[in-house]
Order: sequence, then structure tokens, then C-alpha cells
Amino acid sequence: MTTDAVPLSGPRFQSEPARLYRELRREHGPVTPVLLDGDVPAWLVLGYRELHQVTGDPVLFSRDSDLWNQWDTIPDDWPMLPMIGRKQPSILYTVGEAHRERAGMISNALEEVDASELRGHAERFADELIDAVCAKGETDLVADYAMLLPVRVLARLFGFSDEQGPGLVTALNDMINGREGAIAGQVHLGTSMAELLADRKADPADDVVSRMLADPAGFTDEEIVQDLMVMLAAGHQPTADWIGNSLRLMLTDDRFAASLFGGRNSVAEAMNEVLWEDTPSQTVAGRWASRDTHLGGRRIRAGDLLLLGLQGANSDPQVRTDGSALTGGNNAHFSFGHGDHRCPFPAQEIAEVIARTAIEVVLDRLPDIDLAIPAESLTRRPSPWLRGLTELPVRFTPVPVV
Repeated sequence: MTTDAVPLSGPRFQSEPARLYRELRREHGPVTPVLLDGDVPAWLVLGYRELHQVTGDPVLFSRDSDLWNQWDTIPDDWPMLPMIGRKQPSILYTVGEAHRERAGMISNALEEVDASELRGHAERFADELIDAVCAKGETDLVADYAMLLPVRVLARLFGFSDEQGPGLVTALNDMINGREGAIAGQVHLGTSMAELLADRKADPADDVVSRMLADPAGFTDEEIVQDLMVMLAAGHQPTADWIGNSLRLMLTDDRFAASLFGGRNSVAEAMNEVLWEDTPSQTVAGRWASRDTHLGGRRIRAGDLLLLGLQGANSDPQVRTDGSALTGGNNAHFSFGHGDHRCPFPAQEIAEVIARTAIEVVLDRLPDIDLAIPAESLTRRPSPWLRGLTELPVRFTPVPVV
């Protein structure tokens, strides 16, 4: 690793990531040396072509974390372990044919989700959350809404009871933020998933967990529990941030003013623009080099960790030569990943239905909604992985409960 490594932390990752990524690309090239908590070295891949190369070659750039050349320096309580992690029997760390089998099992279980039933769950939970605040004339659309909705819908699809939703939200957020509660959050999730699995083995139902258990490939309970944790984490927080970031864009950008007062055509446009310009999944860990190689002018050693800089690649001037927003129907962004380990298509569809329904319910129920603080006062969570708002305070004319 080089001596010019940049800490992968600090307020600029939250306050001005676009400018920061431009500076990193200018000063270090498309592959930037970075330091994680505890001065652990890694590479941040910011180039669109380089990211395409890394995610498209699962043999050279493997998901097998056993390859990491830093394990002897990593303490057991390292707060980034839940997101980078020792090798676990989950889909995140499988490779080759084993990965394709696991991905098929998950896709099949999610494909069976009925689209109208999914939208119905999303609308019902969204209405309940709006009912809790609609008479007050003000609310925080992050804490009171976006952070509570996706996990409630996903938990219902998986087979959890509605009462278990709030505890799952807290555990997930602790785990993803990579701070002192990360390990405890991971333990709570694992315990909850194991209990649900035991319940469904005894009493199968029409839900995602029962379908995973019935898969003819016969995966072990531990494998299914680990995959469920991945699915819930990957499905909840990025979707919550997609909702929050899209509503922020619509509330602060004059181009979307009309849609706040009855128009709905631009909801999808705002959501797609967020995936290009303000994507929830900023950085993803990771890939490990299976041998010495070169990438973006850098010499990568066997066992080096590469972090996928999705937002950096989305804004790469090599593919954004005219500075365009690339919205509309252009889906060539990296926000759902790429290659063997990209987000399964049925999962993308579920996330989009939840996010779009959430935004439409807000606009339908709170027709004169407006930001309650200056737009420049909005702040972001201090996560190196996900870009989401700490709060989105709004005011509106009080309306009756539905």
C-alpha cells in the first residue's frame, strides 16, 4: 500500500462527496489508497471502467474474504467487521457455482412475491405511519417514516410479525452505521432470523422464508439465516435512504415542484436521478485480489481489499463527459452493483415498489408539504457505506387520520 493513503472517514464524505471524489480521482487516479478505522489499508475503486472490471471478474477479484492479507491485524471487536466480515456461510462470500445456486434460491423466493400484495403492504404500513403524524402538522420524514417503512414491509414478506419490526430496525441501523452497537445489532438479527426459521420449519406459510426452506438444493439452516440477514440489511437501509434522498430532492429542487402538488410523473424521474447523483449505496465492501495484478495504474497485491466506490464510479467524468444527470430511462449506474454479486433483479423490483409507494403516499396524504428548515441545514449520517439523511423535518397543514 502507498504512503499517500486517505482516511475513509470525515465530514466531507457526508457533506460534499461529489467534490471529494473528484479530488481523489485527480490526485490518486481511479484507484485510490484509503485507510479504514484503525489504519487498516484498502483500495477505493472510483473509476467506472475499473469498477466494471473488478465486478466482472469474480476469479481475479474474489468475494472470498479468507484471502485478506490483513486478518492478523484485525481485532475481534473491530466495528467494521459486520460490513466487511470474516467469511460466513452467506451468499456474500460464496463464489462460482455455489454462488449461482444461492442466488437462484433467493431470486426464486423473491419472485413469488405477489406485486399487488407487496404494494398493498407498503401502502398500509405507509398510511399507518402517516396516520401517527398527520394531525401534528410537522414530522421528521426520516425518523418517523423512511427508517420504519422498508423493514416493516420486508419483515412481513419474510414471515415476521408486525410487532418485531421496530427491534429489527434498531439492530439493522446499529450494524450498518459501524459504531459501538454494530456487533450487538448483528447478534440480534441472527437470533431473530434463527427463531423465524424454526417457526417456519414447524409451520410453513406463504412467505419468503418458507420458500427458501423448501428449495430443492437443500441449504442448511445457518446458510438460510445468513442469507436472510443479508437480504434484510441490503433491502431495508438502502431503500429507506432512497426514499429520504428522493423526497429531499423533490422538496429542494424547483424541477420537481409541480409533482409535490398533484403530478406523479416525476416521482420515478427523481428516484432515478438519486441513483445516479445521490445513491444510498456509496461504497460496498468488498473484493479481494486472488493474485498480484494491476488496476487503474496501481499495483494490487494478492489479498488486498478493494472497496467498490459506486457513487464515485457513477460520477466518473469518463462516462459523464457532458455533466448530464443521466436520468430518464438511463439505468447504467452502479447503484445495484454489477456482475455475479449484483442485487438480484426481483430484489431491485421490491425495493422500487416500496420506495415509490412510500413517496406517493406522502405526496397524496400531505399535499402542501414543505421543508421545515433551510435545505443547506440538512445533514447526513456518518456512515462510510451508505449515504442517508440524519433527518428530513417537514411541515404541512394538519389532515385527518385515514
